[in-house]
Amino acid sequence: MLLTNPGSSSPTILNARRKNTAWAVWQASPRLRRWLEGISLWLAVMLFLFVHPLYAEASESGHGGHQGAGEFHFVDDGGQPVGPATLLNTDYRVTVSGLLADTRLRQSFRNTGQQWREGVFVFPLPENANVYGMTMTAGDRVIVGEIHQKQEAERQYTRAKTEGRKAARVDQQRPNLFTTRMANIPPGETVTVELHYQQAVRYQSGEFELRLPTTLTPRYMPGESADNRQARWTTGWATPTTEVPDADQISPFTVLPEDVGPDSHRATIALDITAGLPVSRVSSPSHRLNSTWNGNTVEVSPESGAVLMDRDLVVRWAPARGMEPAAAVFHERWQGEDYLLALVMPGLNHDQRLPRELVFVIDTSGSMAGESIRQARQALLRGLDTLGPDDRFNVIRFNSQTHALFMEAVPASSNNIARARRYVNELNADGGTEMAPALEAALDDRRGDARDGFAGVRQVVFITDGAVGNEAELFGKISNKLASSRLFTVGIGPAPNMHFMREAARYGRGTYTAISDLSDVARPLDGLFGKMQSPVLTDIAVKWPGQTPATEAFPDRIGDLFRGEPMVQVVRGLPGEGELDVSGRLPDGSEWQQSLLLDHASSGKGLHRYWAKQKINGLMDSGLTGRVDDDSQAEVTRLGLKHQLMTKYTSFLAQEKTASRPADESLATDSVPTLLPAGSQGTMLRYPQTATLSPLFIAIGLVGLMVSAAITLLQGRVLA
Repeated sequence: MLLTNPGSSSPTILNARRKNTAWAVWQASPRLRRWLEGISLWLAVMLFLFVHPLYAEASESGHGGHQGAGEFHFVDDGGQPVGPATLLNTDYRVTVSGLLADTRLRQSFRNTGQQWREGVFVFPLPENANVYGMTMTAGDRVIVGEIHQKQEAERQYTRAKTEGRKAARVDQQRPNLFTTRMANIPPGETVTVELHYQQAVRYQSGEFELRLPTTLTPRYMPGESADNRQARWTTGWATPTTEVPDADQISPFTVLPEDVGPDSHRATIALDITAGLPVSRVSSPSHRLNSTWNGNTVEVSPESGAVLMDRDLVVRWAPARGMEPAAAVFHERWQGEDYLLALVMPGLNHDQRLPRELVFVIDTSGSMAGESIRQARQALLRGLDTLGPDDRFNVIRFNSQTHALFMEAVPASSNNIARARRYVNELNADGGTEMAPALEAALDDRRGDARDGFAGVRQVVFITDGAVGNEAELFGKISNKLASSRLFTVGIGPAPNMHFMREAARYGRGTYTAISDLSDVARPLDGLFGKMQSPVLTDIAVKWPGQTPATEAFPDRIGDLFRGEPMVQVVRGLPGEGELDVSGRLPDGSEWQQSLLLDHASSGKGLHRYWAKQKINGLMDSGLTGRVDDDSQAEVTRLGLKHQLMTKYTSFLAQEKTASRPADESLATDSVPTLLPAGSQGTMLRYPQTATLSPLFIAIGLVGLMVSAAITLLQGRVLA
């Protein structure tokens, strides 16, 4: 028989007794409970103070995050989703005559809700578009819009909206980004805003090209928040920052096609191309086309009919063999003044090849995720293939941080190129679009320190979607840091920021190239790198007959030209008579010269608008920091009003004279979203970001562990 001592206990029994005693002490000790509650409160405060800045940084640092698809719906007064209330459809009718294209763009806003609506739509236009006309159609009424100073247009629009009168206003946010506001759309009805704009057709390497943007890639907004007040509802996902004060105006919500319904965000498109010479073929890297030849005109439309507004439409046409333009001149007389536009194609067929220092810069920010980063890698790899044994190179990638593969440019040896190819193949898209440090690193020319005396041509290839909101600041940096380098931009993705691409290349005295489709990478890049390997024409001088120092020609200074690129200049105040002389210098130091007779100039339409836009661009260049002086602002406003052009300081406004919305009916505002560019990832509903949320999750996990550890220690102390 086993005997036990009643005065002794096993360890298990003792532990149980201690726990029961501890629980009794816990229950009976208010001081202990208050002490533990205080510790918990301080831990909660620490959790808030530590995690909140990380959350704010993650949610405000940029755009390009992966929020998940989600649905974008409006809600009724009871908070129930009612689906998209304002449906949008567009119609493009484009007429191409020679070097200019004239487009009529109709935007139809249909109110499917039960309330009167105001629709707000931020949309892209070509980066060189001249918007010169507007009408509003409501039922059977057509109201012609008028150009006003921007502040006056805003004042009149606000008054009409408040009084219940139908009104439409169109503002320019960037040269390629505009906003339409359509007030007092009745339930169940459609109101249409029609815009007329003109753009120059691009010609290079024997081919014409026209781009019609239908959506935009969300832009990165650098800088600190410029508004410390309580967050308020805006028309975009971003709030103003110190570097992008209008961030809320250029950040439309971005959604997927299924979020807007099957009959919204579709575009019908038709082009009539009269190039002034026989056209042999028409093609597109973005859409399948139907093309019909009707005499000297080619009628072009997408094969599928209406297309989703999720990518740019790019149309290219080539002249018949042997009919490529060597020179062309157009003339227009408007309000008693003569305007001339000349195109001269230098016949540069030299095979001379100079050693190069080639710096590749690739954007790996969050907005490049998906198809864009694949395009960018392919572009960079193809560029590496063009390097010769006498060249040097480097690879720089940037997102929230900038990183160079090599400390400085290295010889293009097989080992160095192989290392670069491995580096490029491993690149992924994530983080913010901090472009300024990357530009500084790329334009930093250290060849003067090279001990072996290498002195080749320095070229920078910048591969990006250009999804930034601080373009002016970056243009200023390029202008100040360029020195002897040349900057070539490569636009990536289905909807790149072509304003940034074109202007960055212009300030960088290079050229820009756009890649619209992953299957179309080879052709445009071969053209670009072929140009970069060919000699350029520099020190270009243009002399018009009768030209005086007061003659205004634009661009006033012709940049360097590369093989297959034309010189285009427009001038005011000179008759179409005499001979135009163009000269320049080849890389070997020899002179090049060509002349063009002006007596048989073709008739041109809208040259005065094209000239005015070029002068406006020159005036705006003076404000590369984002600020334009009062004199330049006044002159831009004057030109906009005289030539009926929308500018940063002028807007179009159309309004009814009588009210249509009853006084007792309220007005709801819809921010009509844009579609996510095809092949991109993530949507922009409210708090998009490019920075990863992993620091936030790590912080939450660490604080959670701290709380658990504290509770465990306290419990152990109590139970001990």
